[in-house]
Amino acid sequence: MQKVKLPIKIDPVRCAVKRLDYEGFFDRAQFARLAESVIDVINDVEAKLSFGTDAQGLTTIEGSAQTRVKLECQRCSEHFEHSCDVEFIYTPLSAKVEEDELPDVYEPIELDENGEVDLVQLLEDEIILSLPIAPMHAEHECRRAGMQMSWGEIEPADERPNPFAALNNLKQSK
Repeated sequence: MQKVKLPIKIDPVRCAVKRLDYEGFFDRAQFARLAESVIDVINDVEAKLSFGTDAQGLTTIEGSAQTRVKLECQRCSEHFEHSCDVEFIYTPLSAKVEEDELPDVYEPIELDENGEVDLVQLLEDEIILSLPIAPMHAEHECRRAGMQMSWGEIEPADERPNPFAALNNLKQSK
């Protein structure tokens, strides 16, 4: 199958009426915020998108995206490759449906002034949210995984008297 570049902005309502499906990629250079969040974006972002309408008449954007990034291990400071695979279901907010009325399955998304969604921004947000908070190699791959680590010595705490001991004495004297 040939790789096809996907459009950056798209009208989800029009696509849902036509029940369109897209499969293609975005150039990794378009993901500037993702590039700032990782050491390197290794390959282009491949995406699959399906537009439709659910039983309630809500427009839906269902899809997935995959890419590989290079992260820094927080244990050993070496770089390693991480696969980012995300799946999502969005529905555009409209005047007739309030955000708190939406089913929990759908994530709300706002349309711009032209009634379109920026797919690059949507996918970039999803991928950034999927990144690990503290990236680390798998334990069996990390050279520092089993080592005992300490950064300085902890001084023993001062043995101070309990400030509420006087209250305890008052309680016992009654």
